[in-house]
Amino acid sequence: MIQEFFSWFSGILWGPPLLILLIGTHLFLTIRLKLIQRFVWKGVKLSVSKDKDSEGDVTQFGALATALAATIGTGNIVGVATAVGLGGPGAVFWMWITGVLGIATKYSEALLSVKYRVRTERGTFLGGPMYVLERGLGVKWLGILFAVFTALASFGIGNMVQANSLSALAHDTVGIPTWVSGLVMAVLTALVILGGVKSIARVCSALVPFMAIFYVAGSLVILAYNFDFLGEAVRVIMVGAFNPEALGGGFAGYMLSAAMRYGVARGLFSNESGLGSAPIVAAAAQTKNPVRQALVSATGTFWDTVVICLMTGLVLVSSMIRYPDTMVGLKGSALTQAAFSVLPVVGPWILSIGLATFVFSTILGWSYYGEKAVEYLAGAKALMPYRLLWVIAVFVGATSALPLVWDFADCMNALMALPNILSLVLLSNVIVAETKTYLWTESN
Repeated sequence: MIQEFFSWFSGILWGPPLLILLIGTHLFLTIRLKLIQRFVWKGVKLSVSKDKDSEGDVTQFGALATALAATIGTGNIVGVATAVGLGGPGAVFWMWITGVLGIATKYSEALLSVKYRVRTERGTFLGGPMYVLERGLGVKWLGILFAVFTALASFGIGNMVQANSLSALAHDTVGIPTWVSGLVMAVLTALVILGGVKSIARVCSALVPFMAIFYVAGSLVILAYNFDFLGEAVRVIMVGAFNPEALGGGFAGYMLSAAMRYGVARGLFSNESGLGSAPIVAAAAQTKNPVRQALVSATGTFWDTVVICLMTGLVLVSSMIRYPDTMVGLKGSALTQAAFSVLPVVGPWILSIGLATFVFSTILGWSYYGEKAVEYLAGAKALMPYRLLWVIAVFVGATSALPLVWDFADCMNALMALPNILSLVLLSNVIVAETKTYLWTESN
């Protein structure tokens, strides 16, 4: 009964109202910030530079890498397949558009988090939507609610669900017992997170570029293998985005509403723009002003959805066109495995290594989000107990069935978005003013 309730509640929360609210926020901020997406390459350049003589705990790239570690996960692979399986090839287009528009929201979240961050007695920096709600809007009770939702969501979507997917993959492909992979993951996680944000950022700075380049390069190899079907894949995606019923053949039966709904939903879920998670680590960055780190953080959505999700989408659709009899109609992980298996031997390894690195990095990134939420609620004394509990949860997640945890985490993610969106809309004048000062003038 509890599982049925959270499954129902998740469906309500992630239904049309929240999707419209998130997309509406993306559009609103895109317009107010005069198409901030045009500065994405400036953000890319800033992400590989250092702001000397600036305050913060980690470098700008370290903050971005940690945020990307948390954001790039199973949603970039299995989530895209779910969208295509339920909404048709057109869902890839709507997912991509969601990523482009979400850049404005990710920029705005990070800007506010850096502006309203606080310095602790230990000299470290704390920030995120909870501090924005408290110090920017003066509504501390909403900040507390956001922190509670974040702490609870972190153990689900950022920990147990991820560990479970990796242990299941290892068991199904190589035959490794789930308790063995769970123990290995728990030990590796402990070695990283017990050192705090600097340790997490250092590992993520090395892991994220490797896993992103490896996955994109692997996807390009499969696309080269499917080259003769690539042009048709692009056509099918575009037609499916606006008139899916015209596709006919094996793709018949999809509706425009389904393509939009599942494309937008999976896109939002993948890049987390509007949820308020990534700004938590952005607040720890060494940066001269809020706008510079905001530009760096905005590139996270670009890499996550505009690049990586698009690569997955093209692999899926081109493979479906190449082998329509065996692939059309598959959904989720079954579709993903079939698509990557079109390239013998190499394809499955690309998928396995990609998922393994994506999952482990998500566990590291979300540990920081949850940790800062717990610190906001209970102070620094709660950090070590939280980290130990996090390591234990990795093992439990790897060895247990988790449908209830997944639905519960979905609900907490959606509830995180509501107070965060409120702060973005009500403080949009502050976002515009900071952008005008540091980006639209020569002073930046």
